[in-house]
Amino acid sequence: MKRLAGGVLISWMALHVSQAQTTRDTFDLQIRPLTSPAAATSGEPQLSVSSRGVLLSWIERTGPQATLKFAERTAAGWSAPRVVASGADWFVNWADVPSVLRLADGTLAAHWLQKSGQGTYAYDVRLSYSGDDGKTWSPSFTPHHDGTKTEHGFASMFQMPGAGLGLIWLDGRAMRPEAHDAPAMAAGAAMPGGAMTLRSATFDRRWKQTSEAPVDLRVCECCPTTAAVTSEGPIVAFRNRTEDEIRDIYVSRLEGNRWSEPKAVYNDGWHITGCPVNGPMLSARGRDVAVAWFTTKSGQGQVFVAFSKDAGRTFAPPIRVDDGGSLGRVDVELLTDGGVAALWIEHANSKAEVRVRRIDPSGARSSAITIASISSARSSGYPRLARHANELVFAWTEATAATGGRSDGGLRVQTAVAPLPRPANR
Repeated sequence: MKRLAGGVLISWMALHVSQAQTTRDTFDLQIRPLTSPAAATSGEPQLSVSSRGVLLSWIERTGPQATLKFAERTAAGWSAPRVVASGADWFVNWADVPSVLRLADGTLAAHWLQKSGQGTYAYDVRLSYSGDDGKTWSPSFTPHHDGTKTEHGFASMFQMPGAGLGLIWLDGRAMRPEAHDAPAMAAGAAMPGGAMTLRSATFDRRWKQTSEAPVDLRVCECCPTTAAVTSEGPIVAFRNRTEDEIRDIYVSRLEGNRWSEPKAVYNDGWHITGCPVNGPMLSARGRDVAVAWFTTKSGQGQVFVAFSKDAGRTFAPPIRVDDGGSLGRVDVELLTDGGVAALWIEHANSKAEVRVRRIDPSGARSSAITIASISSARSSGYPRLARHANELVFAWTEATAATGGRSDGGLRVQTAVAPLPRPANR
């Protein structure tokens, strides 16, 4: 694995949507390898954070069998992996990724995807929970009850205020089942029939379901969703889809027991007739919110981040993140001084690199730091970023060397850590 620091510092004025005074920033990260707990046949990493620290989950495959595992960050590295569940009838996909989340009361919640019918995209979200740190898990159940053999996926779980679990997911119940088998869907084309919807559900501390409700009745078919919790409640972000095929990033806030009317973070005006399979990411602390996303302008992939000081009601103009040609697949984490660490995949010299840089709300950008060189293929999936206390944790999927006489290598989840530098006076 190749790790290097560098990148070119580009003026903010050339990259920021608003025309403001150019500023500079620094981000002195020392990336340190962290031995991965995942086996050589692993992928689909996900990171989550609780008061205890960072939790990594991933899928390992043995033939048709898929197994969801997790480990937690300790002072010595990662804890020993534990199994959540496994099955030969799972839907495993580079972008539609399972997760494990530790709730405020210590309970672990997990989700994965299981086939519900013969159709390629007929699958359900399955949930389970553990009250003993993952030694045992409850029988799995679904948050949706429509009974259609359609897509239910791209779920994002979050802590409900007070107690309990909330989640959102893409729900294809309004789409014709045959639409999910169209070859065009695999290629990311627009689907015939009804629209993909975004729905939510909530569960109380005893795992009784307390709601199931729509958030948006027309969204992009296969872009990952994201959720975060502000001091005023949960906020979610997703790629919307208008009647005339504008697919920009929207947010909605849970206000009491109802989701607010979804609205655009920024009007990119990206017209695309197929799903780009490139979703946003959120980070929140108190009333501060940051959202990162991918779009295409003039044929070039670009990544932006925008800040909110009012729990996501409004966002400042976006700030350009990438260095001139991005694949997207973003992540973002708020830092204690109000800036963010933004993660993305960049085209670089006929290869792809996972990069991170600091972005300040003023528009200042640090030099980019390369975390790893990876394949630009979809199999490399989404790199992940998490912050806990004074460090950043990274996870990504990397091609491994061929072994045992095989002509090609496999995939393996890799991890690294970087202590955060002391904030400078601003």
